[in-house]
Amino acid sequence: MDLMTLTEIRRTAQNGAVPARVHVQVESAAPKLTREQQPYCELALVDAGDRMTLRVWSDHPAYKACGALTDQNFIELTGEFHRHSQYGLEARKWTARPLTSDEKSALLEGPADLRTRQKADSDFISQTVASIVDPRLRALCEAFLKEWGDRFRRTAAARNYHHARRGGLVEHTAQMMRVALEIAPLYPQLNLDLLLAGILFHDSGKLWENQLPETGFTMSYDERGELMGHISIGLELVNSLWRKLNVETWKDLAPVSEDVRLHLLHLIGAHHGEAQFGSPVSPKTPEAMALHYIDNLDARLEMFAAGYATAKPLATRIFDRVRPLPGNLVKSLERFEPAQRPAKKDGELL
Repeated sequence: MDLMTLTEIRRTAQNGAVPARVHVQVESAAPKLTREQQPYCELALVDAGDRMTLRVWSDHPAYKACGALTDQNFIELTGEFHRHSQYGLEARKWTARPLTSDEKSALLEGPADLRTRQKADSDFISQTVASIVDPRLRALCEAFLKEWGDRFRRTAAARNYHHARRGGLVEHTAQMMRVALEIAPLYPQLNLDLLLAGILFHDSGKLWENQLPETGFTMSYDERGELMGHISIGLELVNSLWRKLNVETWKDLAPVSEDVRLHLLHLIGAHHGEAQFGSPVSPKTPEAMALHYIDNLDARLEMFAAGYATAKPLATRIFDRVRPLPGNLVKSLERFEPAQRPAKKDGELL
């Protein structure tokens, strides 16, 4: 059987059963009871880009062994994979074995296409930061990437809703920067340097809320993240990095450095838009409003893409709701493709 990722299996299983092997980390193993009070074990399995739930029934040969699994276990799951209308991806007639050390190392590296995409996104962020004209914002961004770059590259953008994978924050940040660079010429009132710096730092507190280790795909909990939240941590981080800069060398620059710092802090504090969503202040500048909408746009379009792959199909082109999106998902209209005109033959009039 072919070795596939969970994402590849999920995509292929839309057309029927898929015999395959998949390498995964055990995220958790929990004893459960059915409505009829029959015991089973629920395994949460995860790889670099996706996750699935495996229900191990009490009559399965591996039932007792599954209850002892922890997030330190990496396994190969071999079987027939199906897309269940209610429970999503599931496996039948399956067997499991521990991964070898080489197989585990290969799994932790992630699939080649994901590694390539995230490397390109990381390089794009560095290049974009280098293009920032304001020397204070450029120095601040470069200091962040130098000190926290490794942690940044393995942080998820969210726990559940969007880019919820190791390296997802890099993907999210790079795409937001691409959008900002495209719309800035259309809205000349925007301070592009400030907007780009705000994009880099808006979720920087998630390095504590949503960081993943180099040795796995399970997201742990951090006390700082729990007590403060990523917006407060981001504000503190920017102030900490700012204090390390030699601001005195820029005392003659306009706008004054203190205004630059305050406006950047506002972008971080306002990026959720409203107090009910966690922002201590609403967007009060064009850059803050632009950042808020760019953030929402990228997050929600990612939710649509993930939803088409994971949500329960309800009818042709219609899928069950994926929260926090407001209703059932409907597939996009296909692009219009103009018909190709036949090539003109010698002597023929068209």
